Amino acid sequence: MNISVAFTIVIWIFLLSGVISLYRVIAGPTSADRLIGLNIVSSQILAILVLFAARENLHVYLDVALVYDIFGFVGVLAITKYLSNKEVLK
Repeated sequence: MNISVAFTIVIWIFLLSGVISLYRVIAGPTSADRLIGLNIVSSQILAILVLFAARENLHVYLDVALVYDIFGFVGVLAITKYLSNKEVLK
């Protein structure tokens, strides 16, 4: 099996699991479920960017993935801070 085909298969698996995780973000019964689903989707997009960078041998996508991960982490912290002030997560 060609390595490019393997990367493509794994990218599609991450896309499929991202759609499934996105369902948890939309239909989660609690805010904590939505936050966890958002964190999972963010991690899957990060993995897709890294795999795409490795497949295409373009290092610029690794920089984009790093910035995306930083913004995703800060976003999750901001949402957690906002929800903890409202006492929704308790």
